[in-house]
Amino acid sequence: MRVGLTGGIGSGKSTVARLLAAKGAVVIDADALAREVVQAGTPGFDAVVAEFGSGVVGADGELNRAAIADVVFADPGARERLNAIVHPLVGQRSLELMTAAPEGAVIVYDIPLLVELNMAAGFDAVIVVEAAPEIRVERLVGRGVEPEQARARMAAQASDEQRRAVATYILDNSGDQTELAAQVEQVWERLSAPAD
Repeated sequence: MRVGLTGGIGSGKSTVARLLAAKGAVVIDADALAREVVQAGTPGFDAVVAEFGSGVVGADGELNRAAIADVVFADPGARERLNAIVHPLVGQRSLELMTAAPEGAVIVYDIPLLVELNMAAGFDAVIVVEAAPEIRVERLVGRGVEPEQARARMAAQASDEQRRAVATYILDNSGDQTELAAQVEQVWERLSAPAD
């Protein structure tokens, strides 16, 4: 069972991924892989620096993700160039991890850009995590993002309507953790049920 997990920035997708992992799902985190494939010393790192210049390298010798975010969220063309480097590498690494998962596992692929990359058809089910826009902005501000930057990042992603169009399950994370956990439990029961 291959499940796509997506939601806009600040929706609580990572929380849902942790809850599903605790239930026994094999979770593959696209964001974590995106960091892994561009670590210093990798071909991905070299390709990003060649494309965007040494200004995107931090004092620690790794990519400065904040500097890259500033560039790509302001310029769709830059975002496309970055995605053209990173996405194939993430796809290759994801395939390796999926292949290594145990037989019969529920594999949850946590991918923020599932809709933007037209990947929904590649999954047996898609879980979309939603939260009210003002709650998402508040969460991002809590992570140190300026409110206007938070809104710009949200606007750069697919809309709630676009995500709902591919959803098998929609989880509303505008409430508290208990409510979210109950929704995850219901979805897990369906995902982990033996196939007829």
